[in-house]
Amino acid sequence: MRLYGLIGKSLAHSFSVSFFSSKFSKDNIPAQYKNFELTDIAGLKPLIETETTLYGLNVTIPYKEVVLKTVDETDETALAIGAANCLNIIRNGTNFSVKAFNTDAPAFKETLLPLLKPHHRHVLILGTGGASRAVHYALKQIPQIRKIAFTSRNPSGEILSYHDLKDEALFNSFQIIINTTPLGMFPDKNSCPDIPYRFLKRTTLLYDLIYNPQQTLFLRKGKAAAGCRTQNGLKMLIKQAELSWEIWSR
Repeated sequence: MRLYGLIGKSLAHSFSVSFFSSKFSKDNIPAQYKNFELTDIAGLKPLIETETTLYGLNVTIPYKEVVLKTVDETDETALAIGAANCLNIIRNGTNFSVKAFNTDAPAFKETLLPLLKPHHRHVLILGTGGASRAVHYALKQIPQIRKIAFTSRNPSGEILSYHDLKDEALFNSFQIIINTTPLGMFPDKNSCPDIPYRFLKRTTLLYDLIYNPQQTLFLRKGKAAAGCRTQNGLKMLIKQAELSWEIWSR
C-alpha cells in the first residue's frame, strides 16, 4: 500500500488527512495519507528513507520555500514562484529522488476567477511568504488584474507596511484583498490582519487562504464592516489536493 502525506511544523488544523482518506475509500485506491510534523526541514530526507512506501507529500507552513533547497528537481512553475507545496517521490529500489511542484497557484486562480467582477483590477496581498508568491504568480496570469501590491509586518523596498494602509485613499485603491498569512488559523481563531476594516466597501472582495475555521475573523470583520463578498480557502485546498493527486498518480 502506497503512503502519502503532509509535512509542516504544526498540523492540528489540517484537512488533508480527512480529504484523502475519503477519496481513497470512495475510489477504492489502496493508499494511506498521514500527517508528518517536522521540527526542521532537515527531517525530510530521513522521513523518506524511513517510510519506504512514501510516494508523495504535500508541504505547508513554514516549509514551502525552504523545501526547494532539499529536492532533486523542481517543476518550472514552482521554480518561478520560489515555493512548492507538492513533492513527488520517485523510487528505484533503495534509491529515490524528489521533484517539487506548486499546485497552489493554479488552484487559487481557478477558484478566484468566478468571483471577479469588471471593477476588480487592483489587488492587495497580505503577507510575503510562500503562499503569497503562488497567489502573485496566479494573479499575473489574469489580464484584468492591473496592479498587485504586498503588505508585510516587516516591509522593505516597495512592500507596504500595515501603517501605510491607514491612508484611506491608498487602502481604497484596492478592490481585492487576499490574506496569505496564518493570522486567524486554528487554534489562533481570534487574530486577524491589522487592516482598517472601517474603510472597506461593499464592492471589495476579501479572499482568505485559511480554511480552518471556515469563517475567519478577517472575513467576519469584512462582512460586518461593509458587507464585503468573501471567500475562504476551502475550495482552493480541495483543488490543490486534486492537482497533487494528478501528479502522484501519473
